[in-house]
Amino acid sequence: MVSLVIDRRFRGPPNSGNGGYVCGCLARHVAGDAEVTLRAPPPLERPLDVLTKADGAIELREKDELLATARAAGIDVSDVPRVSYAAAEEAVGRTPYDEQTHNLPGCFVCGPARGHGDGLRIFAGPLQAGAVPGKPVVFAASWMPHGSLSGEDGHVAPEFVWAALDCPTGYCSVGARHLGLNGDETVLLGRMAARIDRRPRPGDRCVVVAWPTGREGRKLFAESALLDAEQEVLATARATWLLVDRQVQLGASA
Repeated sequence: MVSLVIDRRFRGPPNSGNGGYVCGCLARHVAGDAEVTLRAPPPLERPLDVLTKADGAIELREKDELLATARAAGIDVSDVPRVSYAAAEEAVGRTPYDEQTHNLPGCFVCGPARGHGDGLRIFAGPLQAGAVPGKPVVFAASWMPHGSLSGEDGHVAPEFVWAALDCPTGYCSVGARHLGLNGDETVLLGRMAARIDRRPRPGDRCVVVAWPTGREGRKLFAESALLDAEQEVLATARATWLLVDRQVQLGASA
């Protein structure tokens, strides 16, 4: 039986794995593009079972509890905004959260309390200083992957590409004023699908860009892309976020 142990370094909330990272770990067991649905907070530093069902679906379980499912799924993200590294660096200066206001300052991907070489430190901010009423706001962040993220082939491991594509979609979703959000909402990743065409190497200049695509009640939808320094698309993702109570985000209740 295949098992997965989520190291504390890769946490999102204090006691569970970062959603994008966990999705990426499960996607390794799927051929091609994958879609992962998170059903319960995956705990840290405990052996979790990765099961392959007869139909090819993947399940992540802790004993009898189903934590996540993964399956092959085509993903087509079109009209990706092309953003320069310099413009993304400027957007980082407009990121809406700091260590005092961030709900999860220790998040592996976007936590401002994480040091260089520990967290990814992807701090997405709006490309424009002011929102245009009625229109979605594109968020972007510059990112230079650390050497510790390298896989055996010398490129950034796939699960870290998934992680990089994750949190910016949450930022732009909560920032979607045209969908009735005010920026103070608490959200949790519910589902993510991604396609990786190429993976960067540690030290490469990259840009993560994300934009909201809609809302259905407490479900928020967004897409994201990873670009190289020439603004070519390396990977794309779509995400579904859920508006939740703060205690649910922290894993205290369902």
